[in-house]
Amino acid sequence: MLCYKFRLYPSKAVESTLAEHLEICRRLYNRLLEMKKNSRNQEPGHRSLQSLLVDLKKNDPELQKLYSKVLQMVNNQLHYNLKVLSTLKKRGKRVGSLRFKGEGRYNTLNYNQSGFSIDFENKKLHLSKIGRISIKLHRNFEGNVKGLIVKRSGTGRWFAIFQVDESRAEPLPAMSRAVGIDVGVRHFLTDSDGRQIENPRFYGRALKRMRILQRSFSRKKNGSSNRRKAVMRLNNAYEKLASQRDDFLHKLSRFYVDNYDVIITEDLKIQKMARSRNYGRFILDAGWSRFFRMLSYKAASAGRTVVKVNPAYTSQENEDKMEDRDFRASINILNRGLSGLGRPSVPVEIRPLQVIPASLIVETGSPIPSG
Repeated sequence: MLCYKFRLYPSKAVESTLAEHLEICRRLYNRLLEMKKNSRNQEPGHRSLQSLLVDLKKNDPELQKLYSKVLQMVNNQLHYNLKVLSTLKKRGKRVGSLRFKGEGRYNTLNYNQSGFSIDFENKKLHLSKIGRISIKLHRNFEGNVKGLIVKRSGTGRWFAIFQVDESRAEPLPAMSRAVGIDVGVRHFLTDSDGRQIENPRFYGRALKRMRILQRSFSRKKNGSSNRRKAVMRLNNAYEKLASQRDDFLHKLSRFYVDNYDVIITEDLKIQKMARSRNYGRFILDAGWSRFFRMLSYKAASAGRTVVKVNPAYTSQENEDKMEDRDFRASINILNRGLSGLGRPSVPVEIRPLQVIPASLIVETGSPIPSG
C-alpha cells in the first residue's frame, strides 16, 4: 500500500464546510471517549460503539451532515489510539489515559473506500456531502485506490492523501546491478560505487530561526490573536523543514531504486542510536529511518530487492590509509549482503570518491550531473 499526497485548494465556502466537518468529528470523538470512560459496567468495545453510531446519527442532525464512512472512521481512530497507549504500557512506558481533543485538534477526514471521486481531466476531487475541490495532481499514480484522508496541516493548508494498492504495478527492467550503502553523520551516505552524498543538514540551518520563533511564541499571551499568529509562523517553519527533507530523501531513494536491482544497507537500531548525546540530533536531522522506509516501499513496487545486514564491524579501521573508511564500510556492506544471497563478493577498488552536494540532488533529482 502506497500513499500519494496532493495539495488541495478549497474555495472559502468549501473550506468552511471542511472545518465544520472536522469539528463535528472532534465532538463525536470526545463523545465516544466519554462513553468509554463513564461506563459503569463493561466498557463498550469497538463493535458496540460502531452499532451505536447508527442510532446516534438518526437522532442527531449534526451527524447527518457527514458521510457515514467518515463517522465510522472516527470510532476506528479512537480505538487505534487506545491500542497504541495499551501497547506502550505493556512495554513499560509511562503513559497516562487518552485525552479529549481540544478545539482545532482534530485534523483528518477519513474516507474508507468510498465517498470520493477524482476528475483527472479537470483536476477536481469530489467529496460526498462537501462538494468539488481543486487539487494539484503533480504526478500520476496507478492502482486500486483503497481510501482517502483529507488533512488540514498546522499551517491551515489542505491535503488529499490517497492510499493506493499497487500490487499489480509493472516492475522496472532488470539492471543486474547491486550497491552497498553506508549512512553517516559527516556525509549522508557513501555507496560502493564511490559516491559520497553531502548531508544537507536542513534542521541545523533552520534551528536558529526556530529558536527565535519559539521565543516569540512563548512571550505571547495565551488565547490572543498574536499567539495564534506566532503558532502559524512556527508551524510554517516546521512544515517547510519537513518538505525540504522529504524532497531530498524521495529523490535520492528514487535514484537507487531506478538504477540498482539489489540495494544493501545496514540493519541499524536508529531509535537507540538517536539517544546519543553527541550524535542524536544529527541522526534525527539526517532522516535515516525515513530514507530506509522510502527505499523499501519503492523497491517493493518496482520489483527491486532491499537487503539489510548486520552492522557489526562494517566500519573497521583500514590498513590502507589511502582508502576512505566510509567507502570501505559500503564495500563490506555490499559483500555481506551478496554473501547472504549466495552471490560472489566484489573486490575493493581504491578510487577517489565523488563528493556530491545535496543541492544537486534537490535541483536535478539525481546525484549524477547531467552532461
